[in-house]
Order: sequence, then C-alpha cells, then structure tokens
Amino acid sequence: MTTRARLFVTLEGYAVEGGFDRAGEPMTCYAPTIALGRHVGPGAADDLWRHYEKVLDFVPALGFEGVRLTVEWARVEPRPGEYDESAVRRYLDVVRYARSLGLDVTIALVDAVWPSWLGQEAWLLPWVVPHVLSHARVLVESFSDDVTGVVAFTQPHELVTRGFLAGTAPPWRRSALKDASFANAQIEGLITALRADEVVGPRLVRSSAVTSLDAASEDFVEIRGSLDVDEIYVRSLLRGSGPTSVGAGLLAQHGDEWRVNAPEDLLNALR
Repeated sequence: MTTRARLFVTLEGYAVEGGFDRAGEPMTCYAPTIALGRHVGPGAADDLWRHYEKVLDFVPALGFEGVRLTVEWARVEPRPGEYDESAVRRYLDVVRYARSLGLDVTIALVDAVWPSWLGQEAWLLPWVVPHVLSHARVLVESFSDDVTGVVAFTQPHELVTRGFLAGTAPPWRRSALKDASFANAQIEGLITALRADEVVGPRLVRSSAVTSLDAASEDFVEIRGSLDVDEIYVRSLLRGSGPTSVGAGLLAQHGDEWRVNAPEDLLNALR
C-alpha cells in the first residue's frame, strides 16, 4: 500500500547563499567558465549564508514538513582534507534553527556543484571516490545528532546528462556516451558504497523524488498520493541566482523583506 510521502522544500545552497567563485571565496567547478565570462556566477545571490533564518520562518506555514538543505562541499572543504569548521558550524546553526521551528531537515551532500580542486572531469576520475566517501562520513558525523535524513547525490542522473550529454553543465561535454556511462557507473557505485557504510548508510533517505514548482497545483496532490517514496522535494523555496538557479521560488524578496510569491491554489495544494 502506498503511504503518503512527506513533503520537503529545497534550499539550493550555491544558488542562494552568495559568496562563491569570486576572489577570496570558495571555488567550484563553475569557476573556470565564470572567469572566462561564459556565464554569470551567483555573486551575492540572496545572501542566505547570513540570513537563512529569515526564509526558514516561512516554511511551516507553507505546508512543508521539512527542508532539504544542500551543504555545499566547496564551502566546507575548500581545499582537500581541510575543513572549514566555521562553515560547518554555520550550517549546523541553520539546521538547529529549522528544527526549532518543528521542521525535519534532510541534508544533501553532493549536488550539481563540487569543489574546483576535484577537477572538471570529477566523475570520471577514480581518485575522486575516496574523497566523496570521506566527505560524506565527515558531514554525517558532524550533523548526525541534528538532521533527520541524508541524501548522497541530489540528482545523480541529471549530473551525468547535463555534464556529458547535453553540455549544459561541467564538464561541458556533448554526446560523450562512453564517458557518460562511466560517470553514471561511478556515481551509482558511490551511492552503493555509501548505503553500505556503517556511519552514512543508516542516515540515508531510502527513497525520494523531486518535483518542480512548474507543476500544476492539482498535480501536487496526485504526485504526493501516488509516488511510493519517503520524501518528495519541491524545488525550491527561492529561485536563486547563477547557473544553478531554478525557474521559480515560493518566496521573493521585496526590498529588505521576503514575501510569499505563489498562487493561492498552489499554496492550498501544498498544504
């Protein structure tokens, strides 16, 4: 029997936090093409690195049971093996604030952005595997007492298709079928290894799905009732800025204030 999936909203760190890919800031896989002027980076974005609490206050009334927060790898480990403890503490403060609002928190370990030091072709390089496993274990050990779930890769198949087939994300390859197959196998192998890991495995969300705010309001009701998954992630609370921004957000900024920016029928469906 299908159970009612729990509804979470996402916060896509790279697109909303600000403070990446500029001089003196953590550098990601997007840094080279931003430096070449091929696209615009997130810049200051929504400045959520300092103000996550302002938008989290809206989440309970929107009808969500929790948030999926991306802990940006480039921020917490800007150089191999060197963790920024102040960044880890800031994310932990955000998690604890969300929990104080009665929200569950699932953290995402790897999303569409990774540290520049892993290289553009990260998902083809065998030496990247131990770095991913180590990164996952460090974060789960740091957050395990506070988060309610962990996602290893937010959208592993999209990571491969955009990067190796469509050429719309690092490493900017088109129709690289063999490399796409290898990258997909390496990521799937990492997910399998993380599920078997004695520290990470027990905290991983067993099944999940992602849906967009572009879906019609009536579709949310159908999706939530028909998918046999534990958690459904609605992208996203904020639209964000830069190459990983989403098409729409539930909140929009007006001056110094945040306001709900969604049709009433959609809000009713979410609730």
